[in-house]
Amino acid sequence: MSRQPQFQAPMDRLLSTLDLEKLEENLYRGLSPQVGWQRVFGGQVIAQALMAAQRTVDGNRFVHSLHAYFMRPGDPAVPIVYQVERIHDGSSFATRWIVAIQHGRPIFSMSASFQVEEDGYDHQVPMPPVTPPEDLMGEKEFEELFLAQAPAAVRKYWNQDRPIEIRPVSLVHYLTKEKLEPRQDIWVRAIGEVLPDRHYQACVLAYLSDMTLLDTSLYAHGTSIFDPKLQVASLDHAMWFHRPCALDDWLLYTQDSPSSSGSRGMTRGSLYTRSGTLIASVAQEGLIRKRADE
Repeated sequence: MSRQPQFQAPMDRLLSTLDLEKLEENLYRGLSPQVGWQRVFGGQVIAQALMAAQRTVDGNRFVHSLHAYFMRPGDPAVPIVYQVERIHDGSSFATRWIVAIQHGRPIFSMSASFQVEEDGYDHQVPMPPVTPPEDLMGEKEFEELFLAQAPAAVRKYWNQDRPIEIRPVSLVHYLTKEKLEPRQDIWVRAIGEVLPDRHYQACVLAYLSDMTLLDTSLYAHGTSIFDPKLQVASLDHAMWFHRPCALDDWLLYTQDSPSSSGSRGMTRGSLYTRSGTLIASVAQEGLIRKRADE
């Protein structure tokens, strides 16, 4: 597998990143885009691990849940090897255990469950009423108005070409250090076409599900993940896939943080289509530790 060319459009680069190299039965290798980050984005590792698992499951079974743990930061300069263990293959469900390895050590582990499509009871909680994305400030406007005075880490994040566009319903947390209600609504969408393949669509959805969650747990404390006084990192990540989605339009990502304690912040998320269909639920706990020298 050769290093991915950096002139690719961001979504093409992401899809290329998800196209893992098969090394041996149940063993895959993935690369990371070289975009200047010191560690691999957690959503990328989740998405690649899911792709590795999907390639060991019959094509008529689709992921319905995953539960992951981050153990060590990923090194973007080194390939990640994904080892898949086929835990169970039943008549309706299949279970896989995936370990991501770098430098001879596990950096991440995940279990994932897959199910054949079945009919059954169907209900969901409604999508909250929010301002539509067209009426909100776009990323370019945000960059022009706020980034000039922003810390270097914030500028670096927002100036990156990313495969996912983020459009927060409220920008208050960028403008104040006041303690706010620990919840937020964010519109997200893929920049570029996602392949019409449910396996790739699930991986892209898993990729974007890791975005912005830790920030929500910090709202109640008047700070953010860009605060140099904090050490922040994802610890675990769980996701439930309720209904398939083509990812060809905006999605609403509603988030709330019910608790932070013990240097950890917990956040829940729900992903809705623009029309209000709940497609996935997310839960994550992250490290939000004050640095010792503070």
